[in-house]
Amino acid sequence: MRYKLIACEVMYREFCHAVASAPHTVDVESVAKGLHDLGDRPMREQLQGIVDRVPAGQYDAVLLGYARCNNGLVGLVARDAPLVIPRAHDCITLFLGSRQRYEQYFYDNPGVYFTTSGWIERGAVAGELATQTVQRRTGMDSSYDELLAKYGEENAQYLWETLCNTLRNYSQYTYIEMGIEPDDRFERQTREDAERRGWRFAKLPGDMRLIDGLVRGDWDESEYLVVPPGCRIAAREDNNILAYERCSE
Repeated sequence: MRYKLIACEVMYREFCHAVASAPHTVDVESVAKGLHDLGDRPMREQLQGIVDRVPAGQYDAVLLGYARCNNGLVGLVARDAPLVIPRAHDCITLFLGSRQRYEQYFYDNPGVYFTTSGWIERGAVAGELATQTVQRRTGMDSSYDELLAKYGEENAQYLWETLCNTLRNYSQYTYIEMGIEPDDRFERQTREDAERRGWRFAKLPGDMRLIDGLVRGDWDESEYLVVPPGCRIAAREDNNILAYERCSE
């Protein structure tokens, strides 16, 4: 079997590790994490363009190294080959190996902010994409000093707390260790960031099961959605998270 893998760069290390031991031929295309910050429609449009450029007849399936990602993949259309995507709301499920484990940890640890090697080294939005993000268009990426100079102290304080201080509801960093890291540099950075913010720190072992299963072709229906050619990804508000529907395109 020959697969095309289109994956978010925050999982680059994990997918490279999985592909190296996969029994199939897997061609990898890494996509900038910044697509998430554009909003669902621009993200979908750019990913659709990448899917549409996959050569017809060359692959048995196109694998999506993503989750539902704030509906950024909802509406994506399978062309010549089936699309395969994990049934997950976001990539933390992929790092932890199951929705149930993610949900339980999140329930037991309110205010948690997750980090991984990829989120640390590739999580920033750079280049042209940085000028197109929702944060830039709405001013959410403004510093307190910028708001102060523009709006005065009282208004700046209000805008900072309600619009720009996106980490105000967090109190803990949890570093997910996937077992493929070259050393402890990413854990150390997370510890230092937690200390600087006065947050708690925790380390949690990750699980490569869903990432490995995607590239190995082990697509249990309960954990992966296979979208036939001529169909599009649809959202489900139940445990399936994603479904597909026939389209007329």
